[in-house]
Amino acid sequence: MAARSLASLSLSFGLVSIPVKLYTATEASSAIRFNLLSKEGSRVKQQYISEQTQQVVDRTDMIKGYEFEKGRFVTFAPDELKALEESASHMVDIVAFIPERSVDPLYYDKAYFIAPDKRGGKPYSLLREAMSRTGRCAIAKWAAKGKSHIVQIRPIEGGLVFQQLLFADEVRNIAELHIEEAAVSDAELKLAIQLIEQASEEEYDPTQYQDEEKARILAAIDAKIAGKHIVAPEPVEADAGGQVIDLMDALRASLSKKGMPAAKGKSAQTPPARKSARRGAAPSEPAPIRRTAKKSA
Repeated sequence: MAARSLASLSLSFGLVSIPVKLYTATEASSAIRFNLLSKEGSRVKQQYISEQTQQVVDRTDMIKGYEFEKGRFVTFAPDELKALEESASHMVDIVAFIPERSVDPLYYDKAYFIAPDKRGGKPYSLLREAMSRTGRCAIAKWAAKGKSHIVQIRPIEGGLVFQQLLFADEVRNIAELHIEEAAVSDAELKLAIQLIEQASEEEYDPTQYQDEEKARILAAIDAKIAGKHIVAPEPVEADAGGQVIDLMDALRASLSKKGMPAAKGKSAQTPPARKSARRGAAPSEPAPIRRTAKKSA
């Protein structure tokens, strides 16, 4: 199915305006969700109860308020809430170009793709190529859905990523954890570096990794649909290497093995369980019926 755009925007690049369309870059529907049911197997509904009267409050009788002191609220009418919202804008104003790697991924929020709209092909390609040549990305301001956003626009092969960023006050400081600095010896550091080099790869290939927990749960759902009883797996005993207390011994034991263990879920040949479960299981097994567990309550 062809991708559907979320919005039509315009990138402001100096005096150049680039019409673009916004698309989601991630898939949120892959999560496994279970419905809340009564003991009889029917869906249940949520209700809101007044703390003062203990009576059910209908949504039409609800208003919004802000708690400025414990137990004290200031309430807002719908038109007042509307006035508080940031007015939506189709204009995305680029305010700076910075080195692409200078944005800490800790600040990454939701990712989108942007593609050129009508008459936007040439300036879109120009901006992408210019950022690629200079090794820089764009920082821009954008207002949508009643909120203002800071976004990073960075080039990738084939297009541009529109990365929504968190504000500084939305990211906690690791200094709050008061992590103790422990001294390490040169010998320990040398062995640790050797262990890292032994397991090093040149790039991250996301296609080589699969969600094994998701595959296991989907297989259990198929078994449950087929009438089988789900039994918890036996706990896995810790490897003898986990009992080594001395850090140097642990590092040497790790290096003595032939490479690091294969990454969990890493398998280029095995197809994702979700696809096989939807399109039919292997010939030796009965095809599972359509699942309804993925729908939210």
